[in-house]
Amino acid sequence: MSVAAVPAPPRWKSASLWVVRGLLALAFAAAGGAKLYGAPMMVETFQHIGLGQWFRYLTGSLELLGAVLILVPSLGAFGALLLSCIMVGATITHLLVIGGSPIPALVLLALSAIVAYAKRGQFVLLTNAP
Repeated sequence: MSVAAVPAPPRWKSASLWVVRGLLALAFAAAGGAKLYGAPMMVETFQHIGLGQWFRYLTGSLELLGAVLILVPSLGAFGALLLSCIMVGATITHLLVIGGSPIPALVLLALSAIVAYAKRGQFVLLTNAP
């Protein structure tokens, strides 16, 4: 088995990815915090969804977990994948249940997917672990 050296990405790409990761972490920490805090708008939204307030707590907790994971260098891909899955659900919910514009969810989905793709090597490392 040979080991090939992989060149490091250009500095601007690495810096740009950190900026996107930081913005995603801020956005999801704020959204998750609002859900866990019980902001009236969040309580009303999840009441309209109809799954109960436990789902608000679950969603808020997962958003906070994703916000933390996306900032950890060795776990960024997993955080981005988690956040992408949450945003797929949010987009579907906007389109089919609560109405309103799904554009914010789609933007966050796209940014999370970009990070997951950029850090996809972390998934390969997990599958090759002994």
